[in-house]
Amino acid sequence: MTELRAYRRQVSVWWWLRKRSYFVFVMRELSSIFIAWLVLFLLLFVAAVGRGPRAYRDYLDFAAHPVVVAVNVLALLFVAVHVVTWFALTPQAMVLQVRGRRVPGSLIIASQYVGLLVVSAFVYWLVTR
Repeated sequence: MTELRAYRRQVSVWWWLRKRSYFVFVMRELSSIFIAWLVLFLLLFVAAVGRGPRAYRDYLDFAAHPVVVAVNVLALLFVAVHVVTWFALTPQAMVLQVRGRRVPGSLIIASQYVGLLVVSAFVYWLVTR
């Protein structure tokens, strides 16, 4: 008796390069790795500050290493991708109504960017004062 097998079309590893929407999806998912790196980097910073001046200097030496700087620049680019794509998805995930009328998606997105600027300005002020 012969065994029946379902036909499975071979999918290229590079399937996500065929359409822009696939590419953006994969880049947004990949950005999570870099966000995790930045969280770890910040936790290492906090730990170094808590251990004293010597540990803090060692951390600064680590952070100044060209590979770490390059990874952080790449992470910054991926965080920008993550923010832009996440903000663009928000109107589909969250329907806001005011006085029975739906708030336009562009207004929701714009308010997120305004909030980002306000929080960024506040953090900048805290750090530089």
